[in-house]
Amino acid sequence: MSDDIRTKLGLRPVINVSGTMTSLGASIVVPEAVAAMAAILPQFVEINDLQRKASTIIARLTGGEAGFVTASCSSGISLAVAGTITGPDLLAIERLPETSTGKNEVLVQMGHVVSYGAPVDQSIRLAGGKVVMIGQATSTHRYHMENAITDRTAAAVYVVSHHVVDYGLLNLKEFVEIAHAKGVPVIVDAASEYDLKLFLEQGADIVLYSGHKFLGGPTSGIVAGKKELVRNAFLQNMGVGRGMKVGKESIYGVMAALEAWEKRDHVGIRERETSYLNLWAQTLANRPGVIALIEPDPTNNPLDRMRVIISPEEAHITAWDLAAALRQGPQPIIVRDHEVEHHYFYLDPCNLHPGQETIVASRLAEELDKARASNEIIATPFENLSRHRFDGALKWPD
Repeated sequence: MSDDIRTKLGLRPVINVSGTMTSLGASIVVPEAVAAMAAILPQFVEINDLQRKASTIIARLTGGEAGFVTASCSSGISLAVAGTITGPDLLAIERLPETSTGKNEVLVQMGHVVSYGAPVDQSIRLAGGKVVMIGQATSTHRYHMENAITDRTAAAVYVVSHHVVDYGLLNLKEFVEIAHAKGVPVIVDAASEYDLKLFLEQGADIVLYSGHKFLGGPTSGIVAGKKELVRNAFLQNMGVGRGMKVGKESIYGVMAALEAWEKRDHVGIRERETSYLNLWAQTLANRPGVIALIEPDPTNNPLDRMRVIISPEEAHITAWDLAAALRQGPQPIIVRDHEVEHHYFYLDPCNLHPGQETIVASRLAEELDKARASNEIIATPFENLSRHRFDGALKWPD
């Protein structure tokens, strides 16, 4: 495409079937947000007043008492945690991450300490929080949490993500019940979640959302919940939050994205995404060594993805080599390959421009046909992926 800004910049014109991944730009920003950002960029505003306007919209859509916009959901974790440590004490806010009180411990289930591009626990530590992991990677029981809460506990963080262990841990309602019984506020990281009201309804005190994933706004995070805790989190902009500040365009862009969310044709979008999945299922049907399964989202978002399971002996290629092949070429196709060592990857239909679904189908067929035609199995040692995983990031600058 001659008018594609990526071509002008010398960037690869990626087709994203991985999902709302920050590393790929998260999502397609909705036209309403683009227009809002363009309208406010030339103007001066009083940022705190703009945040108050945003709070009204955030409260309406989330059911919280108040809210504000920050640089990202990750920064939202840090600000919310910092707020529970300092309260409204401005001097304590300036001193972070050094804390002037012993009440700085933050509980998190071990199975929730995952990486979303950076470790969850680092966002807590940046705020001066001392991370107290409870349970084991695949099991947390009531007694683990009950006995971990002391007079030094400032907050408890609960993570909702496809990355976390999805069995053997405390669910949110039980997590909240235990925390609230001892007066501990609960902070929920719900970056990639559709439902803007569920987690506050289940008792969370603060919930953090991404403004640039399913909402289709600019890069941003949303902090929503109880007024006092939200205020204490917002005050961190006078301290550690200064480096996480958000511009007028992002605040107003999120406001527009939230209002567009209320009017979005969610049913129509789901139908379109289902048609993409059906096309890919037809493309992969009856291919040797390939099983295509349509599966629901693991955190109950209203969307499905396709799991593509590869048997190297029959398909003549491993799942990770197929994913790598799709990443090559004039239109790189990036799949969701977090669990590719288990011989499968996912195709996510939620971030495609019209017509790209057919390109994905054609490239899948092309690479699978090429592999089947080879006399040998294309099987790069999996250890090579680990060895070279960060080569691109470490090559900076050119």
